[in-house]
Amino acid sequence: MADGMIRTQNFFRFEWATGKIADCDPNFPTTLHAWDGDELVLDETETAFFGFVQDGDATITTSTGTFTLTTGMYFSANNTLTVSGGRGIVMARADHQAFFSIGGPVEAKGRLKYIDGCTDSLLISPIKMGDPCLNLLYFPPGIDQTSHTHPSDRIGVVFSGEGECETPEGIIPLVPGAMFRIPFEGHHKFRTFGSEMRVIAYHPDSDFGPQDENHPMINRTIVDGVSASKIDAIRTK
Repeated sequence: MADGMIRTQNFFRFEWATGKIADCDPNFPTTLHAWDGDELVLDETETAFFGFVQDGDATITTSTGTFTLTTGMYFSANNTLTVSGGRGIVMARADHQAFFSIGGPVEAKGRLKYIDGCTDSLLISPIKMGDPCLNLLYFPPGIDQTSHTHPSDRIGVVFSGEGECETPEGIIPLVPGAMFRIPFEGHHKFRTFGSEMRVIAYHPDSDFGPQDENHPMINRTIVDGVSASKIDAIRTK
């Protein structure tokens, strides 16, 4: 496990290393890993991997194949993963299986309105409500967030720009490459000054996403003018 540059009750910032960085939210078992020039190999059954390329060109090898990703790209995969080249992070979520996906590079700003002038985009959505997700969080210059908490860990990295995180214990500077964990119920707020800032944030759970009784396929299947989501007799049991 890598030593943290800063450790407080409400915020952890980690040094870069290749390998396992930290154990995270015990309620939604997640481990944070990183690679920094050296090869990272993960082999964990019934585990989903959510990754982001911070710098450089990275080659990922999964059961699906081998792919080259550039700075700002992200991915999800299952069970076995090898990453080499460049630098980036991987969140390993136990007892979950993701869709294999590759996306990005991330955009300059988020597409959804968040709080206090910030925006965000859902990069990897929950497959079903409750599942993990990966997000881009954008802070314009001059942001002073409302202090808040989250019901589960937030794990990620500052992709570009700079700012700071304020907790009851003090202020933590944030610069590109600052890898972090905010423990669940940790009090914090982010601020920017003359610079904007983009953050990649992994959530190990969600209260949003498709459900068996509520998703676009079933909602928009119409029988005699009625959505199939409202007709219990024909829904797949």
